[in-house]
Amino acid sequence: MIRRPLAAVGAATVLALALSGCVAKSDLAEAIAVDITDDACAVATPTATAGAVTFALANTGSDVNEFEILAEDQLRIVGEKENVTPGQEVAFTAQLEPGTYYTACKFQQVGAPVGLAEFTVTGEASAVSADEQELADQAVAEYLAYVRSQASELLPQVEAFAAAYAAGDDDTARSLFASTRVSYERIEPTAEAFGDLDPKIDFREVDAVADGLDWTGFHRIEKDLWAPAPGDLNSDGQDALANWTPSTPEQRQEFADALVADVTELHELVTDDSFTVSLADISNGAIALLDEVAAGKITGEEDWWSGTDLSDFAANVQGAGVAFGAVQALAESKGDDGAALVEEIDGQFTSLEAALAAYGSLETGFVDYATLTDADKKALSDAVNALAEPLSQLTATVLGV
Repeated sequence: MIRRPLAAVGAATVLALALSGCVAKSDLAEAIAVDITDDACAVATPTATAGAVTFALANTGSDVNEFEILAEDQLRIVGEKENVTPGQEVAFTAQLEPGTYYTACKFQQVGAPVGLAEFTVTGEASAVSADEQELADQAVAEYLAYVRSQASELLPQVEAFAAAYAAGDDDTARSLFASTRVSYERIEPTAEAFGDLDPKIDFREVDAVADGLDWTGFHRIEKDLWAPAPGDLNSDGQDALANWTPSTPEQRQEFADALVADVTELHELVTDDSFTVSLADISNGAIALLDEVAAGKITGEEDWWSGTDLSDFAANVQGAGVAFGAVQALAESKGDDGAALVEEIDGQFTSLEAALAAYGSLETGFVDYATLTDADKKALSDAVNALAEPLSQLTATVLGV
């Protein structure tokens, strides 16, 4: 069994994929139930004891939803589970210190929080042994170094990409688009923790419209570089030319400058001495990255105009693998069950990477996503789901639930 290093690892029914993220029914039964609907977010109890807190999320609504745990200021997100699909039951575990929090949901993952409610954590965090603390500290240190490294690689790549786009050198900008996004996609859950940074950097057109935001970032630029023709449709099936025109040179400069500024801010935030992550952030980040694959990459909606979804797919998987590798030793220390889980996750990562390699690599490039058949997409979907099942148990194992 190979420990994953912190360096980079070398429109049919199938498109309705959603990660199951399932755990044993007994685990869900012992968790705090959260009933999610389109207009409500009912948490069964408003209190919990400090430590690893597991929520049993059940979406009985009509569309995808998101569960959030907010800090006392009701602004900072200390834990979230995205892409909870209709009919899905999934466990989400967060490490919570004593204090006041707020729980909420977000229908269609956009707009204002729904069902905002106070949630109190009492008592003291569970003590850990010296050996476990050493492994935990090592995991945090390794993953922090990885996030900072990726952010440092991202910034000059974005500067070069934005400069080509602003200068009207579309051939160069198109050639840089997929590779520039790789570092960002590897650490996307970290960016999502900083309020509106991820929306400004990476929102798709349909997301920005739904959230009432100005559309900026990678995908605004992408549409300029692969401009639609009359009759083309957006990913939501709407006329691609409605309410959109190619950017003027002045607008291009503005979008380029904004992207560089937002990525610079991300770099400054993660390299600040005060920035850190928790074990739950790391393991839940691995799960969130696989959710990203299912929510946008498998469906082909992420890079709708460029067709570079498989590059983002590979970067998400690599990032998930690194996060898993950071906590692997700690999970293995949890006894035979932990070791068995690690072995299964590692094997499923290998299978998924092999399935993806049939279409290219980050080094040599991937085929255009439009060339994949429904059978190809289903095979990738199956591989993602096979990994999602054991990976969904990682946080609870690492935190000793």
